Amino acid sequence: MTTDPHLLKTLIQQGALMPKEDLLEVGYKKGKLLIGIPKETSFQERRVALVPEAVGLLVANGHEVRIESNAGEAAHFSDNEYSEAGAQVLADKQGVYQCDIILKVAPPSEQEIALMPGNQTFISALQLATQPKEILQQLSQKKITAIAWDYIRDEEGVFSIVRTMSEIAGTTSILVAAEHLSSFSSGKGLMLGGIAGVQPTEIVVIGAGTVGEFATRAALGLGASVKIFDNSLSRLRRLQNDIGQRVYTSILQPKVLAKAIRRADVVIGALRSTIGRTPCVVTEEMIANMKPGSIVLDVSIDQGGCFETSRITNHSQPTFIKHDVTHYCVPNIASRVSRTASFALSNTLSPLLLEMGERGGTAELIRTHKGFRNGVYIFRGVLTNEVLGKVFDLQYKDIHLLLPGI
Repeated sequence: MTTDPHLLKTLIQQGALMPKEDLLEVGYKKGKLLIGIPKETSFQERRVALVPEAVGLLVANGHEVRIESNAGEAAHFSDNEYSEAGAQVLADKQGVYQCDIILKVAPPSEQEIALMPGNQTFISALQLATQPKEILQQLSQKKITAIAWDYIRDEEGVFSIVRTMSEIAGTTSILVAAEHLSSFSSGKGLMLGGIAGVQPTEIVVIGAGTVGEFATRAALGLGASVKIFDNSLSRLRRLQNDIGQRVYTSILQPKVLAKAIRRADVVIGALRSTIGRTPCVVTEEMIANMKPGSIVLDVSIDQGGCFETSRITNHSQPTFIKHDVTHYCVPNIASRVSRTASFALSNTLSPLLLEMGERGGTAELIRTHKGFRNGVYIFRGVLTNEVLGKVFDLQYKDIHLLLPGI
């Protein structure tokens, strides 16, 4: 008998393709969902998982929604709006955590897990870099099914919420740069963009992913001159094709990058790393050679940042100056536009909840929806995420063993 774990996993997945008793086509028993939305307690997290319009849609389809009082206040949604949409607004946090399904933006804290009776579904971000081992163990002890919305894929295999938040971050980074270039923000007094007869603002974007693409779109729309750098030729080619116009692109070559940064008014770091820290591609010397009053925005700061001079800031004190260059290094840019970000998050979660109700519950949606299943990291107390299992030395099982008919 083989002991190769990769071969075993392949055999399990192939075995899942064999005919099983429960694969006969039967009608789903529609279920009524009891959904809880607690108020976010993470530092400067201003988003809310469901907006009133989405709550109204869920209630109209026979589901029950409980929301903690003032949960939407930071995103400018009042308790009255939720109440009119059909939600029960509770002053008591305990009542929200009694629900069968709990929706949050940020991962759970130990205090929040303590409020949960158990055998529930918890949907939030996972944030692998900061996820404590104790949180996973406590979720497992309470037989929670935990789903990471940042790992849910859509029909085309795209991490839909992550992409949407990246679009927001890319566009917002240009708006932030424009604000800090103005005279009343102690900037150079430049208008980000260009008008006839005046040299346009020069912007360097490092990274040709979703953040880089939408930063480029926003900058070009304002009339700025944009140069894009990335270490992948295919991503540069895709970005240029998607934008639909020729822009300056270059592979990340230190001398070429240093020359572009020296001339730039704004530099945006938008590199992402699939594993570990973002590569640091801009040295302190490059920053020191920039024009006085220039702006640096490190959107990659949540993964360590791609500028040597970067350090984490927050929305209350978003910038610092080093070498006469203004640095903006806020990790959660989407919370700056919390209302827009909440709509974006809600647009993905609410259809999934409706489908969950149609199929009769969480387990059936996990079994039949491959993209939703991709977000599961704990199923009824059993860790199913291989990466988390290996990082924290915890036992885990392939989810194909836990649910029939996958």
